[in-house]
Amino acid sequence: MATLTSSSSSLLLLHSHLSAFPPLPPFLSFSPLRSQSKLKLRIFSVSNSSPISSPSPPFRSKPPAETTVLVAGATGYIGKFVVRELTSRGFNVVSIARRRSGIRGSNDADETLRLLSGSTVCFSDVTDLDALNRALDDLSLSVDAVVCCLASRSGGVKDSWNIDYHATKNTLLAGRRLGASHFVLLSAICVQKPLLEFQRAKLKFEAELQREAMESPGFTYSIVRPTAFFKSLGGQVETVKDGKPYVMFGDGKLCACKPISEEDLASFIADCVMDADKACKILPVGGPGEALTPLEQGEMLFRLLGREPKFLKVPIGVMDFVIGVLEFLSRLIPALEDAVEFGRIGRYYAAESMLLLDQETGEYSAEKTPSYGKDTLEDFFQRVIREGMAGQELGEQTIF
Repeated sequence: MATLTSSSSSLLLLHSHLSAFPPLPPFLSFSPLRSQSKLKLRIFSVSNSSPISSPSPPFRSKPPAETTVLVAGATGYIGKFVVRELTSRGFNVVSIARRRSGIRGSNDADETLRLLSGSTVCFSDVTDLDALNRALDDLSLSVDAVVCCLASRSGGVKDSWNIDYHATKNTLLAGRRLGASHFVLLSAICVQKPLLEFQRAKLKFEAELQREAMESPGFTYSIVRPTAFFKSLGGQVETVKDGKPYVMFGDGKLCACKPISEEDLASFIADCVMDADKACKILPVGGPGEALTPLEQGEMLFRLLGREPKFLKVPIGVMDFVIGVLEFLSRLIPALEDAVEFGRIGRYYAAESMLLLDQETGEYSAEKTPSYGKDTLEDFFQRVIREGMAGQELGEQTIF
C-alpha cells in the first residue's frame, strides 16, 4: 500500500469517485483490484528460499563516493527519503524527476531541485524510454546501481500498468544501458496475494527482473516488499483529535500490520545497494514492535489523546455494496472502470493484513514478518497530534 503500499491507506474520506457514499476508515489506500468472485487466487511467495547465485557486482568493492546510484521515483513519498539517505551515505546520486513534481504537479523545477539537493537531477519522463535515454546521455555518466521507487499515483487500471510495469521496466533498461549491475525495486508486501491490478503489474516486472538476473551473470537485484507506511495509518488522527469517532471495519480485528516509517524504509533500501547478503532476494520488511490491528491503533490514539475510546464500526458489507453498485454502473459507463478498481482496493485493505503470508499455513504471520528500524507508530501519532499531517499527504492515492 499502497502499498499500503506499497501503496499505502489513509482512512478518512472516500475517493472523489466514491464521494456519494459515506466516509470510511484510513487504514485503507493503495492501488487497484479486480472482481474477486471471478478470480482464481494465486499466492506468491514473499521470500526467496533459493536465491539466484550471481557474482557480486564490482561496484561493491568501491567506496560510496565512487559509486553512482540512479533513483527513479525520486520525488515520491519514499523516493525523496531514499535520495536523502543515499546522499548522506556519500553516494553519487542521480535523481530522475518530472519538471513538475509532487502531488498533482505542485512543485516546479526549482522546488524539485531544492527537494533533491545533494543529488544530480535529471528531468525526464520515465514513461518514455527514448526521452529518458536522451536525458541521461546528456549527463555523460555511467551507473553502478538503480533504485526504483516508482508507483502508480492514481491506482487506476491503465496507470498501474503504465507506471508499475512499463515505466519501471524503462528504468531497468535505461540503467542497464549505462552499466548498472544491481537493481533495487521498491515493491509491496501485498503482491503476495494478488487481487489488484497494480499488484499484477508489479509481479510481472518482478518476474522479468529475476529473469534478467538469471540470464545475465554479474547482474543482481533486491526486491523490497514493505508493509504499511505510517502515513497510511495517520489519516484519522486529526479527526479523532477534533472529537470524532475512530472508524474501522467489523470489529477492528480483520487485519493487522507492522508499519514502517519512511526514514527506516529508506535506510533499508540504501542497505540493499551495497549489502551482498540482500542480493537476488525478495525482502519483506516491516517496522519495529508488534503487529497492530485497527482496533489497537485506535486504542493507542485515544490513549495518547487522554480520551475515552469512541469507535464507529462499519460492516465490511458496506464495501461489498459499494463495489457491487460501481460494477453494475461500469457495465453501462465504461469510464467508471477505475472507480470500480478503487472500491476493490478499499475492500482489499479493509480485510487483508500487511504481513508476510505463511506459505505452509496460508495465514498471515506477524512473527515471520521481519522488523527493521527504530521508529514506532506511537511516536508518529504523537508527532501528528502536535504538528498535524503536513508532508504526509496521500494526494492522488487517497481512497479514504
